[in-house]
Amino acid sequence: MASLYLLIPIAIVLVFLAAAIFIWAVKSEQFEDLDRQGHNILFDDADEQTNEDKIKHE
Repeated sequence: MASLYLLIPIAIVLVFLAAAIFIWAVKSEQFEDLDRQGHNILFDDADEQTNEDKIKHE
């Protein structure tokens, strides 16, 4: 029973901490571009390299 007096406040603090981190992430627009990372996994960097080569040769 005595451990509950310690664990409940710790759990409440952790919930508020997680909520604060989530609110910070939303306000700093961390979730705005969700597709870019998925596309980075699927497509090679060869497209980026060819674009860089075109810019260098111009």
